[in-house]
Amino acid sequence: MPRTFTVTRSILVEASPSSVYEQVARPARMGRWSPENLGATLPGGDDGPARVGLVFEGHNRRGRFRWTTRCTVTAADPGRRFAFRVHAIGFRRPRLKGPIATWEYRFEAEGTGTRVTETWTDDRRSWPAPVANAFDRVVTGGRTFAVFQAGNIDRTLRNLKRELETPARP
Repeated sequence: MPRTFTVTRSILVEASPSSVYEQVARPARMGRWSPENLGATLPGGDDGPARVGLVFEGHNRRGRFRWTTRCTVTAADPGRRFAFRVHAIGFRRPRLKGPIATWEYRFEAEGTGTRVTETWTDDRRSWPAPVANAFDRVVTGGRTFAVFQAGNIDRTLRNLKRELETPARP
């Protein structure tokens, strides 16, 4: 079976593209929506949306397993697009370097809201398909990363929608 290298999902959020971008382009906040990400450590702290070239460490958890990734912001177009690539991974420190994945978020005005599209791209192109498929099934509990990430993206987008559409409490 051929590998799926890209998974894309979208959802309509009743908020402006600029306000959705303002939240998503802050990697330290991703842990609020993602079922796997716990947030990020940014040099200088979370002082606003990330800029192109910013390198940050993402903290992740799947069951009892925890790991850290090193990521670089590759696109930061306010209200339109935010993206970063993951290029190192490790338990406490991201020591194993190499292309891992790219995450992209697009924001398009639709009616009174924003169509938020999240895309995951598997950057492990040099891995032979049988090796990648075997590895994926071990670390995802029997699924390919594409199937696994589709579920994660769906949950992330639903959580983002729920949080951004819930009125702030006084």
